[in-house]
Amino acid sequence: MAMRSGNYNHEYYHKQSKYVVKEYSSSESVVDDYQHKAAVRIQGVVRKKMVEKYVREEPMIRGPKFVVRLRSHTVFENSPIKLFCTVEGFPVPIVTWYKDGVILEHGSAGRYIVDDNVGMRSLEIPRCGTDDTAQYSAVASNIHGQASSQASIIVKRFRQEDESCLYAWLPYTVPMLPSIQYTKINITFTEKFGPVFASEGGSASLTATMHLEPNLANLQPDSQWYRDDTRLVDSKWVKINTGRGTSTLTIPNLFKDDEGLYTLRLVTKGGTAEHSAFISVSDGPPPVVGAPGAPMDIRIHDANRDYVIVSWKPPNTTTEGPILGYFVDKCEVGTENWAQCNDHPIKICKYPVPGLFEGHSYYFRVRAVNARGISKPSRMSDPIAALDPTEFERLHALKLGGKLDVVTYDDDMEAEGKPPGVSSGIYASETDRTYVVLSWKAPAYSSKAPMWYYIEKCQVGTAAWQRVNTQVPIRSPRYAVFDLAEGKEYQFRVLSANMYGTSEPSEPSKLIQTQALKGVPSAPGQVISTRETDTSLLIQWAPPKEPNNLIGYYIDQCVKGSKDWTSANHKPHSSTKFVVSGLTTGETYVFRVQAINELGLSDESQESSPLSVKAALTSPTAPYDVALLGCDGQSMVLNWKKPLHTGGTAINAYFVDKRRSGATMWREVHIPAVTERVYQVEGLTQGAIYQFRVYAANLAGLGKSSKASADFSCEAWTMPEPGPAYDLTASEVRDTSLVLEWKKPVYYGSGPITGYHVEYAKKGSSDWTRANETAVSHRYLKVEGLEEGAKYVFRVRGVNEAGVGMASLPSDSVVAKALAGAQEVSCSVDEKSGDIVFAFESCQMNVGSEFLWKKNYKEITEFSSSIVVHTEGNLCKLMFKNAVKEDFGTYSVSVSHTDGVSSSCSISAEELQKMLELSYSIRHPIIPLKSELAYKILERGRMRFWLQAEEISSKVTYKFFANNKELSGADPNKMAHDVSTGVIEFILDHFTEDSEGTYTCQITDGGGKAQSSLVLIGDAFKAALAEADYQRREYIRVKEGPHFSEFLTVKVGEDCSVTLVCKVANLKKESEFHWYKEDTEIIPDVKPDLGSGVCKLPIHLFSRKTTGVYKATISDDRGKDMSQVDISGKGASAAELVINCTATGIQLQCHMKYYTSEMNIHWMHGESKVGHSEKCVIGGTPAMATMEVIEPNDKDKGVYSIVITDLENTNKRTLDLSGDVYDKAYAQFQKLKAEAYAEMNRGKVMGGLPDVVTIMEKKTLSLTCTVCGDPKPLVSWLKNGNDVEPDNQYVVSLDQGKFACLTINGIGMDDSGKYTMIVQNKYGGECVDIVVSVYRHGDTIPVAKPNLTAKTIIPPKMPIELPQPKTAAPSPAPPASPSPAPPKAVGGRGMKSPTPTRRK
Repeated sequence: MAMRSGNYNHEYYHKQSKYVVKEYSSSESVVDDYQHKAAVRIQGVVRKKMVEKYVREEPMIRGPKFVVRLRSHTVFENSPIKLFCTVEGFPVPIVTWYKDGVILEHGSAGRYIVDDNVGMRSLEIPRCGTDDTAQYSAVASNIHGQASSQASIIVKRFRQEDESCLYAWLPYTVPMLPSIQYTKINITFTEKFGPVFASEGGSASLTATMHLEPNLANLQPDSQWYRDDTRLVDSKWVKINTGRGTSTLTIPNLFKDDEGLYTLRLVTKGGTAEHSAFISVSDGPPPVVGAPGAPMDIRIHDANRDYVIVSWKPPNTTTEGPILGYFVDKCEVGTENWAQCNDHPIKICKYPVPGLFEGHSYYFRVRAVNARGISKPSRMSDPIAALDPTEFERLHALKLGGKLDVVTYDDDMEAEGKPPGVSSGIYASETDRTYVVLSWKAPAYSSKAPMWYYIEKCQVGTAAWQRVNTQVPIRSPRYAVFDLAEGKEYQFRVLSANMYGTSEPSEPSKLIQTQALKGVPSAPGQVISTRETDTSLLIQWAPPKEPNNLIGYYIDQCVKGSKDWTSANHKPHSSTKFVVSGLTTGETYVFRVQAINELGLSDESQESSPLSVKAALTSPTAPYDVALLGCDGQSMVLNWKKPLHTGGTAINAYFVDKRRSGATMWREVHIPAVTERVYQVEGLTQGAIYQFRVYAANLAGLGKSSKASADFSCEAWTMPEPGPAYDLTASEVRDTSLVLEWKKPVYYGSGPITGYHVEYAKKGSSDWTRANETAVSHRYLKVEGLEEGAKYVFRVRGVNEAGVGMASLPSDSVVAKALAGAQEVSCSVDEKSGDIVFAFESCQMNVGSEFLWKKNYKEITEFSSSIVVHTEGNLCKLMFKNAVKEDFGTYSVSVSHTDGVSSSCSISAEELQKMLELSYSIRHPIIPLKSELAYKILERGRMRFWLQAEEISSKVTYKFFANNKELSGADPNKMAHDVSTGVIEFILDHFTEDSEGTYTCQITDGGGKAQSSLVLIGDAFKAALAEADYQRREYIRVKEGPHFSEFLTVKVGEDCSVTLVCKVANLKKESEFHWYKEDTEIIPDVKPDLGSGVCKLPIHLFSRKTTGVYKATISDDRGKDMSQVDISGKGASAAELVINCTATGIQLQCHMKYYTSEMNIHWMHGESKVGHSEKCVIGGTPAMATMEVIEPNDKDKGVYSIVITDLENTNKRTLDLSGDVYDKAYAQFQKLKAEAYAEMNRGKVMGGLPDVVTIMEKKTLSLTCTVCGDPKPLVSWLKNGNDVEPDNQYVVSLDQGKFACLTINGIGMDDSGKYTMIVQNKYGGECVDIVVSVYRHGDTIPVAKPNLTAKTIIPPKMPIELPQPKTAAPSPAPPASPSPAPPKAVGGRGMKSPTPTRRK
């Protein structure tokens, strides 16, 4: 068989083909057994040659490396196949096999056999099936890294089948069946997808449903999805799901690469139907505030054995700083190790990546850099293999015995050892600013020794040849030469070499000039915006005059009057037209455009003229359902339904055409336009049959005509029953009901219409159901009992004395389903104005939407000062300023330009009457008063009359009367009010014996009024007059002579001492102060301190003997003042017993006013005295006696008493500690006991942690402290609110359950932040915050500020579980906080309080 060389297409190999296919063929058919034996021999030769070919490779390295890589194969069905590879590395790598990226389960039923023979790894498929066609990968890994190799297996059918098939000469990928001939299918989109606005990292889903006519299971249309005219297929980036009548495209993880115009195209034999919408993908949150967005559209060019060229598109920088450059990263397929390819940012959007390993596959991604930081990485590229693009050109078929051919290469052929020939035809296949891609024709070569190439360059004008590749030999006749000067001319030549020598240089290439830097494009030209829809505008612009390798455009938008520019697109747009979606209806915008090339963005264009967002006007759609309402033999009355879409403006005219049935020519019925949808066509021929059609027109023009009506016969109607009703409309659609309205028939029949019947049926059904058995006289009906979600049609029949008339045409179909968020009309009385208000809040509002109010489903057209409609946003109110009794009924409202938003509210005569009464009370209110008129006597004996209202305004007016005579507020009297408190007052300067009588205040505030009176006669008047006289005298006393500013009081100290205290004022040097008891002067040890004004008389031992009436006097030549206090002991008392629970028991407390040494205190439980013991602790403070029952139980229930006795009296206070009182007290005690136990045993940080730490980077930080708790607490660490994962840098330890430590090795700037230590067990714990600030060597040491709340207590888990006692009488839990220790008393008379306990 003649040797054949394959044709290789580089672009197809690297971008389109999923598998690398190396085929072999034979001229004749052979049996399966021979094929199997031959295949075994072939594989043995291949293994031998693979080892020989790679023996001269580099020495073994520690990381995994494929010395012999996998080769692709094509085999026949049911044949065996074995893939070989050799892997080196230390430790010995582990090899894992994958099929199309899925790990192989080689242990399943012997289908896949994996072998390892002294470093040579193999995967065997003993019996291939067509489902074994796939790409197979071997991934080798050890502790030093990973390496991978891929190969493809193509499984063909049996050769006998191929030869017997009429299409055997075709490639196996060509369909064997003729294409399906589709019948004509009409497609109507029932639900369409709209624009999507999302950000990177989110998801998006587009779904469209359609109606097919006919809908045949085996003749479904071909659903094709496109993004910007690029066909999309199901992949890891895009998921497409198409079912019968629906198609969905889902993007699970959005990138800016996914932005664009998405189109669903349904292809049938009769044509196509398509729908499009835009998906906008904005930048996600940047890693650093102000960092740029991620680059996009990563593409790989000129992939070769050891290098590729990566290009991308720059992000928009509307709100970020300019981009300084880009970093390119690579990652070998099968690993997750990304490595940065360039040390410094590159400024253009193209970069050659050298240093790849031949046969390895890689992913690439790009990051942008500006002054604020580095962006997130772009979406990674598709995998690309570093392979020799001319490898297939060196293939030869070689017979290996029998009738089979085996694939081999030129360098596998035996030949004499000699240097290779001279290469030829060198030229530049691609040029750039700093590199060129060279290609040349390899010499004829048939040696077993490998051949490589050297390239030499010469810059024009130097005549010096310089070798380019001194380190890496070139093995393919294609190579990229980097690091060239911009805009310079070069020549290149090639030398071929092998182990036997080097050839002569090739002929130099023609002059090759690198590209000169041209810069960014010039700014685009004029920007023009035009209306598109109510949420989008069409933007057009002129291209830049200097495109300079233009990539695309970015469009920015801004609301007129602001400077807040935002990006309209986040991916470069290629054309000079763009539809900006997602705009606010009615808002005015301006736009600008920037051009982009690989160097960056141009200057902004001039801003467009401002344009408001409104839908573009179009002509209306066609009217429909032309109906006949009546005929008199010479004319017909027609009606039709208005177009579904008016074109953005009102319809101002209709035109009617007619024709005889069977004729083809239409004639216009009238010249002037018709404005109503009921029209009488005159001049018709009796008995003739006519058809009609109708056009609608608006400001944009004439729309399409309706379909021709049914045949109408011009015969006079004489039936006695009414004709059909018309204009059926549905409103207030809910899940199980709706309201149907209609207009009365034109033809009445033999008598007036007395009522109507409504019938309904599910759409598509002829089973009509009557909604009302009794005819209704009005022209609306609420139809109830509908099935939720079902689609219904309705019709109406008029009724007169002759019977039930003709049915109307069926209404448009209605789905019994309430709108999402639908509200109902509310009716209320305004609390301030008293107006009766019907309010409705619409769940939808669009441009041009208006509220239409009806009463009893008749439009309210007459508005006056008594009926007002107020609309604000989506809230509308119908307000009755002066409602009357006749205004009851049903009030409904509908909102135009929505999906049928409507509602109603019915108000009966009785309900209206109650509202009218409430309205009257609001409009004629009585001002509520917090307090009635009262008086207060002020200094100098002046009388203040006052009252307080609930609320008054600043416009309040008021009058005061005395015995029906109005009082004047002029001096010396005074009137005033305070709006904030509602207080109104009148101050009467002279209150005398003539002031006896009745005082009244009258208030008026808006429409409200109030009145309050005060009667001051008899004893009440005398008491007020006496107090006024006293205050008048007191004022004179205080103002003119010495006096007591604070009268005598008794102060009791904690040591039981008693002191009399007073304060004097208005003194002079001659003023004298004296103490008296029972009129006997007391000479104190220390004279009164008149300088400070505070005078004290201590009574050191207070007893019965020291009781009595004490007084103090202050006097001088201006006058004398006196104060006294009675401390005779009469009335000395104690407060009632109260319960105060503690963590140790239930405590009874008795607060006393004061006490003497003669007082004796006893506690009683029932009739028994209680002494101090471990069970009952008696104690207290000087002003309070206490008795605490430790660890109470049911035996401690009962009546407790405290008995206080002195020489004359006995006082007793009693408390019943049983029933609910005991239960509540015991529950509180148990709660406090559990809380105290939890507080004692919870996890705690004992110390050692600082609030702030400042440390230089690359040092080691150790945060260590002691923790405690029972049980031993758990310790965890957080960094800025996230868990600290232990690794080589972060070391977490807990020694002996109490020494906790967090060690950060080699601390860096990223380790700055707030660290939190959490210590916790089941009884709770606490969190401690430490602020760590890391600085670089040489920088100023920062000042770190600690958190205000460095420690936070963690409450225990509820309920708190206390340990079970081991004995019958456990000791009480320790208290939660320190408290006064109860004194221990011996048995005797009892406990004396507050003096210390002593034996009697």
